[in-house]
Amino acid sequence: MTMSAALPNRITAIGQAVSRYGLVIVLAWIGAGKYVKFEARVLIEHSPLMSWIYHFLSAGAVAMILGTAEIVAAVLIALRPWWPRLSAVGSALAVVLFLGTLSFLFTTPGVVVNHAGPIPVLGAQPGQFLLKDLVLLGVALWTLGEALAARRKSPGEGRHLRQCQSQTDMSLGG
Repeated sequence: MTMSAALPNRITAIGQAVSRYGLVIVLAWIGAGKYVKFEARVLIEHSPLMSWIYHFLSAGAVAMILGTAEIVAAVLIALRPWWPRLSAVGSALAVVLFLGTLSFLFTTPGVVVNHAGPIPVLGAQPGQFLLKDLVLLGVALWTLGEALAARRKSPGEGRHLRQCQSQTDMSLGG
């Protein structure tokens, strides 16, 4: 491969690694944050899709459930080199989480402000804070598709283990 062809491939590989493991870090960090503060309540309580949950669970319990889901998604996405199928599950979970967060753009008061006269502008909090999840959703969709494609290339994680077991069985006369 020529130097001019290798550089774009290398940059793409680096971008993919930064995207995947950047998503892992963001999900894990935000998930861990749910255990020490109740940031989600302000957003969830205005959502017609999710506000009902506070009738059954405390703000702390909801925060811990969301935090746990984010941490689980992060761990599963990180497993891509070894278990693409589990990574795909983590990516799908991340997609659901980010779609939920993006829905708050339409239900949370103060997302749009009118500082520019008649032109609606996203407020820094919570509008711009929520909008970043659009990019994270895109990365989660990419990791989902990539993990599913990797799963098709090497069908059935554990195939190597089954082959070793089969060879062992044959050598033992079984």
